[in-house]
Amino acid sequence: MKIRLYKYQGAGNDFLIADNRDGLIELAPAQIASVCDRRYGVGADGLMLLEASDRYDFRMTYYNSDGSGGMMCGNGGRCIVAFAADMGLDHFDFEAADGFHTAQILRDENGVKTVRLKMKDVSEICRYDALEGVSVPSEGYFLDTGTRHYVRFVKGLKEYDIVSEGRDIRYNAEQLLPVGANVNFIEPADGIINVRTYEKGVEDETYACGTGIVASCIAAFDAGVEPSAAGQDGRVHYDVNAKKDVLAVDFLPDLPARDVWLTGPAVYVAEILYRF
Repeated sequence: MKIRLYKYQGAGNDFLIADNRDGLIELAPAQIASVCDRRYGVGADGLMLLEASDRYDFRMTYYNSDGSGGMMCGNGGRCIVAFAADMGLDHFDFEAADGFHTAQILRDENGVKTVRLKMKDVSEICRYDALEGVSVPSEGYFLDTGTRHYVRFVKGLKEYDIVSEGRDIRYNAEQLLPVGANVNFIEPADGIINVRTYEKGVEDETYACGTGIVASCIAAFDAGVEPSAAGQDGRVHYDVNAKKDVLAVDFLPDLPARDVWLTGPAVYVAEILYRF
């Protein structure tokens, strides 16, 4: 079976995408893991299918790089909107695992689209002084931004061993079991929030995690971190440094966060005809 795949990246978080609006593509977890393998396949942090929806313009179906079914992915959401535009769509209301989303393409220059993506409201944030079952420092915040996230404030983020700590929290924190959570390590500095994320399903650090960036900004506001800029109509705005790109998050600070938007790049990389 040959499938035409399109590779996109959002802030270094890379994905393989296929147009499955005709419903003919069916992939087993092992096939997804194989094509996402960076040594034996094409390589990607995840795979997405653009599928038909009877309610909206399309449906986003997301899989982790290990082949497991994923929840919402913010960088993936921006990339699938860019892909939908390249497939000829000009309106971007869609459904994902966590519900309804909409998006706008703010700029399209030299193959780089800047996509503003509406995320889910966040109705609850939990603060923990420590997590049970782990052997590493673990004070932080738990919240669900479409995917489950734990957020830790640290110092010296650039050199911080986020993989060892992230893996311990992801697998062993009793409060987060049985499914665990992505773990974000953040360090606010000079009006910007620096974020690194250990991502479950990838089981390693990724270049960026959109839902994690959103979670980090909401946790930062809850912790009293000054926003990057004064927003309009009471909105909170943060600029965020991922590995190589700057993204932005803005929201209304109630619920604790409502009308949440993530803005950042979505870039076409390559087209591949892949034999499964």
